[in-house]
Amino acid sequence: MAIFLTKDSKVLVQGMTGGEGMKHTRRMLAAGTNVIGGVNPRKAGHSVDFDNRAVPVFGSVREGMDATGADVTVVFVPPAFAKAAVLEAADAGIGLAVVITEGIPVHDSVAFTSYARSRGTRIIGPNCPGLITPGQSNAGIIPADITKPGRIGLVSKSGTLTYQLMYELREIGFSTCVGIGGDPVVGTSHIDCLAAFEADPDTELIVMIGEIGGDAEERAAAYIHDHVTKPVVGYIAGFTAPEGRTMGHAGAIVSGSSGTARAKREALEAVGVKVGGTPAETARLALRALADQA
Repeated sequence: MAIFLTKDSKVLVQGMTGGEGMKHTRRMLAAGTNVIGGVNPRKAGHSVDFDNRAVPVFGSVREGMDATGADVTVVFVPPAFAKAAVLEAADAGIGLAVVITEGIPVHDSVAFTSYARSRGTRIIGPNCPGLITPGQSNAGIIPADITKPGRIGLVSKSGTLTYQLMYELREIGFSTCVGIGGDPVVGTSHIDCLAAFEADPDTELIVMIGEIGGDAEERAAAYIHDHVTKPVVGYIAGFTAPEGRTMGHAGAIVSGSSGTARAKREALEAVGVKVGGTPAETARLALRALADQA
């Protein structure tokens, strides 16, 4: 099983004909993703050859959906055009839009995440690595060869830490790994993923990676207390970050005691979540939790 993305997902790539879009479309195809088209109004009617597989280019998301039955789009367009791209996808009624683009203005993210929600489109991101269901499909930029299918569900604000935990726990493997992004406004939250993993019968343990800034992890802790029965292991990035400064991700800013790694860790531990001090320790805690279940 999986959440949000399966082998049956039919994927469009908005911005497929650009440099990043071309590179990562090739990687997605190599991972087995069913990429059925790209979107570029200026190149509609053409196709792009990826290692002897011709992928058609459509003039719009709607055109691509009508022709192929696509239900996922991956957005690789520059920040200035990201809002229009996501609004187009939502207007077309696509079920899932994975917004890889970083540097999108916050007011644009507020507008398109709210609009997409009203249209029934789930947004992953923006400023995220995407998501992967190992052995089935990969929508975004997550390396496909560092893990395998397995029993762990992973949700993370950080792309780099997503990859590290996937590698650390590669012998166990993952049901789905979701990089939700680290911007102040994201379309899918820790809570959304926790709920989906709780409902997935093949996910036995959840790893949740957070970071300083905001209160998403504290809200996730409250949700875990009330709704999650599966074991959850956590890691919070940013224990050494100075107060009052953004650190990497636009959402990672701390003011006073609000949003600190310590406050987040305490909130999670208060509801029974084991929180590692390092990614490696987090992986060991996950392995121990799985062993305790056996």
